[in-house]
Amino acid sequence: MKRILLVIALFVSSTLAHAQTGFLQKTIEVGGKPTRYVVYVPATYDAAKPTPTILFLHGSGETGADGWKQVAVGLGPAIMLNADRWNYLVIFPQKPPSEQRGWIAFEQLMLDVIAQTKKEYNVDASRLYCTGLSMGGAGTMALANKHPQLFAAIAPMCGGGDPAYAPNLKMPLWYFYGDQDGAAGIERCNAMLAAITAAGGNAKLTLYPGVGHNCWDKAYRDEKLHDWFVQFTLKK
Repeated sequence: MKRILLVIALFVSSTLAHAQTGFLQKTIEVGGKPTRYVVYVPATYDAAKPTPTILFLHGSGETGADGWKQVAVGLGPAIMLNADRWNYLVIFPQKPPSEQRGWIAFEQLMLDVIAQTKKEYNVDASRLYCTGLSMGGAGTMALANKHPQLFAAIAPMCGGGDPAYAPNLKMPLWYFYGDQDGAAGIERCNAMLAAITAAGGNAKLTLYPGVGHNCWDKAYRDEKLHDWFVQFTLKK
């Protein structure tokens, strides 16, 4: 973890020497307290052009207040390995320490960092996407359920979902799971997909054989998720 955070710091330092691109730490007021988050700005960013944007929700292990850990697992390292693939603005909120484990308890934080990013950058609101891993995978579905007109597509990873969400999850959905993850989790995944399909949704599953809970490294690094997202736009 420390090594990855050092790489992030070097990545930021090198990009900031030329322009405000790379992983940039931001601060927003939440309940009267400053809360840190990160926005990734690609080298291709042009303020004159609307840019596709991703909200990334981390897992429980990255909960905190340092403002950086959420970049060190999942999508952040995939971007650092292949930055040319990810020509997106990417928003990395960090869930504050709390007895409330799920992301949806911090719904306003997620909405506020999106709104703040729209003020600071030329976000293409018709191509806003959400993805997350584990707790963040569940959070991805929970947020999309409450705001079905916000995201053009979502990609939850190894996170449980409530089949009751199905009528609101009509946007394209790409689910990822490892077949050696917990049996109960895979059962929830299958129940979620069946409910979405029954409700007329557009969901697909990539199930990795021999993979446990960490399906996200393969998904973010090996799949063409960067190409899959950008083909979808919100219908007006």
